[in-house]
Amino acid sequence: MALSSPPVRSGPVASSLAADRLGVAAVVFFVMSAATPLTVVAGVVTTGYATTGLTGMPVAFVLVGLLLALFGVGYVAMARYMANAGAFYSFISHGLGRPLGVGGAWVALLAYNALQVGLYGAVGVAAQPVLAQWFGSSPAWWVIAVAAWVVTAALGLLRVEVNGTVLAVLLVTEVAVILLYDVADLLHPAGGQVSVQTLSPGALAGSGVGAILVLAVLGFVGFESAVVFSEESRDPGRTVPVATYLSVGLIAALYALSSWAVTVATGPDQIGAASRADGPELIFNLATAHLGRAVADVGHALFVTSILAALISFHNTTARYMFALGREQVLPAGLGRTSRRTGSPRNASIVQSVIGLAVIITYAALGLDPLVQLFFYAGTCGGLGVLVLITATSLGVVAFFGRDSRGESRWRRLIAPATATVLLLVVVVLAISNLPTLLGLPAGHLLTWLIPTSYLAAALAGIGWGLTLRSRRPRVYATVGLGAKSATAHLNLPNPREPTTVRPHWANNRAHR
Repeated sequence: MALSSPPVRSGPVASSLAADRLGVAAVVFFVMSAATPLTVVAGVVTTGYATTGLTGMPVAFVLVGLLLALFGVGYVAMARYMANAGAFYSFISHGLGRPLGVGGAWVALLAYNALQVGLYGAVGVAAQPVLAQWFGSSPAWWVIAVAAWVVTAALGLLRVEVNGTVLAVLLVTEVAVILLYDVADLLHPAGGQVSVQTLSPGALAGSGVGAILVLAVLGFVGFESAVVFSEESRDPGRTVPVATYLSVGLIAALYALSSWAVTVATGPDQIGAASRADGPELIFNLATAHLGRAVADVGHALFVTSILAALISFHNTTARYMFALGREQVLPAGLGRTSRRTGSPRNASIVQSVIGLAVIITYAALGLDPLVQLFFYAGTCGGLGVLVLITATSLGVVAFFGRDSRGESRWRRLIAPATATVLLLVVVVLAISNLPTLLGLPAGHLLTWLIPTSYLAAALAGIGWGLTLRSRRPRVYATVGLGAKSATAHLNLPNPREPTTVRPHWANNRAHR
């Protein structure tokens, strides 16, 4: 039986998100927009070819898609028993215990903030050549970033379905152009013959396989956010699993097709050199040659809107994490307030907007590189954090069903999540060991150990805060991970020395205490 409850109202403000607003399609638009398809095809794919010397990117995307689908088996099975905008935080709390759940929340806040604010650097740089071509000149990157910030901040305060509609328009147009470019590449093969060499598993053999797999994983970041919107979904028991599997399948198919098509156009033996020479401009240069300058210019414009769509999507995701933690009073309770008019996480969205503006101002004032030092470094950092969270969540799924099978099959509650956990641990090790390659920095560089260390510090700080709540604020600690039920649970705990007087059906699990 799934956890569910009616919206909770408290005085003049709401303490729950608006329910029944999003269907499967809308959730898929949020998920795929966060994955930034055009940005991945233009940037991640060419980076993989340029830095690893391997040509197996299409195979890597398929393998990672299968791995994430395997993870999704247990993920969506557990999602049937809870609807919480905190997603990873709630899953880890229920599976591995409240202190570890709070630690996961701290990691999630760091990771998603890095992903979201990093995109301000990307949108500023990506828009400059487009504006220069249209108007003859372009403002500084930070001026463009502030304009994108205004749009993102304003949408974050509106109804969630408004955001979904905006993302739908941007995403459909973006994917259509990617497919047009792919068809053009396949119709203009190098040497006059379509090569399938890069579709062979052998194309992944080599010392760069770890880096190329991690890059493929980074391309999927955002797929997990279907659960974040579960409280606002219609029939979340159906919407969340369908949206999760559909998103993973569509992303894997699109990336595999695009990363193969570009090798057909350049020739498998030339893709590495072409990627190193042209970088993200490679797909647009090919489009110019095959389709004409106008079509390539449309692609450049959509490259900018792709980043804007990701900004909107990650802003919504991060704000909902803050909201979930505020609602349960793990963060200041004010963050757990929503707008009665729109149902949006108003206060959390405002805080997220303030963080984004502060980052833009700081980077502009210090003259830091917005593409490398903001987008590239922060994006890689955020992707690593999400990968760690996925792995911890997978382990939490195993532990959750290990205490009570809930009638789930052995495949859904044990075999699939346990196998996914082992494989994800391997990818985490590969990611950390290949950080110098991913960041383009020499081994031993400060940043290559500062990033994983920062996540360790965030996790330990969160665990410490969880333990502090257990000893000093037992009423708050008793409702960690409850989601929408937390508000009513607080009201029903009259004795702070006996917080377990209100117990959800999983509260007897020793690990959750």
